[in-house]
Amino acid sequence: MALFGKMDTSGEKAGGTNEITDVEKVKVLIIGSGPAGYTAAIYAARANLSPVMYEGLQPGGQLTTTTEVENFPGYPSGITGPEMMEDLKKQAERFGTSVRFGMATKADFSKRPFKVTIDDKKLIEAEAVIIATGATAKYLGLEDEKKYAGGGVSACATCDGFFYRGKDVGVVGGGDTAAEEALYLAGLCNKVYLIVRRDELRASKVMQERVFNTPNIEILWKHQTKGLFGDGVVEGATLLKEKGTPNEEEVKIKIDGFFLAIGHTPNSDIFKKYLETDETGYIKTVAGSAKTNVPGVFACGDVQDHIYRQAVTAAGSGCMAAIDAERWLAENPLK
Repeated sequence: MALFGKMDTSGEKAGGTNEITDVEKVKVLIIGSGPAGYTAAIYAARANLSPVMYEGLQPGGQLTTTTEVENFPGYPSGITGPEMMEDLKKQAERFGTSVRFGMATKADFSKRPFKVTIDDKKLIEAEAVIIATGATAKYLGLEDEKKYAGGGVSACATCDGFFYRGKDVGVVGGGDTAAEEALYLAGLCNKVYLIVRRDELRASKVMQERVFNTPNIEILWKHQTKGLFGDGVVEGATLLKEKGTPNEEEVKIKIDGFFLAIGHTPNSDIFKKYLETDETGYIKTVAGSAKTNVPGVFACGDVQDHIYRQAVTAAGSGCMAAIDAERWLAENPLK
């Protein structure tokens, strides 16, 4: 699911004229919610920047699909993802953030004030912009992934691996991400099945060697996932070995957790005309800051982080973005 619209830089409707008449001027616009966006909002609001936030189609971001969060500081008994996001939202609103439902569909960062269109209906003109649109985990597209969401299906081993200590799990993928997830889980779980579609890994040689030398990782070469099964929670997976060949064979494995490690898609499409991104689409920021290549536009959270992708690091980068924005605005008042 795309959380923010594809790029449309025409600024015009099909009829050839710009029909948007609802225009609002704001000091700081925050695009996207989640730990990064809400934290940026808290800091920006406390700096009297009167931030306006548009949450996107998934208010609270990826954490709203997580049942239990146990690795975020300050919650000794753990907390559900939706509860945590609601707490952060209330905290942002307490200091004066205007939190709104809506999706950014167009962007123009060619000059100040920066222009962002919401739902193709409303134009926001902002003195500074903080992008916190996150990244969307890639899934196989199986109906069972939705059926068992929060019941054994995960796209983050670091987030959820702890819940599968001593159990058997499966990891789908063959690149560096899959190798890293499998190795992390191998330190917690009884057995890790690495489900690889091809007859080789795409991971770096160093990562491959680590996987090969880890005794409780079993690689299932030339296997593809057909579906999952279990009574309310994942209890196993049905795989197809050598799918589409005369040797095709159905294989069932017993697992308690099913981890997707086939990558993420950063939600950056509508900004690519103006902002530098890497080959995957992650927005590039100046090291040690949230600054992009466009002065006055800042990025935080998973939309610019392809390494850590944790709630706590997203929150930290949201803080950085708000502080960077506050200082930049003080030095560059809009005339």
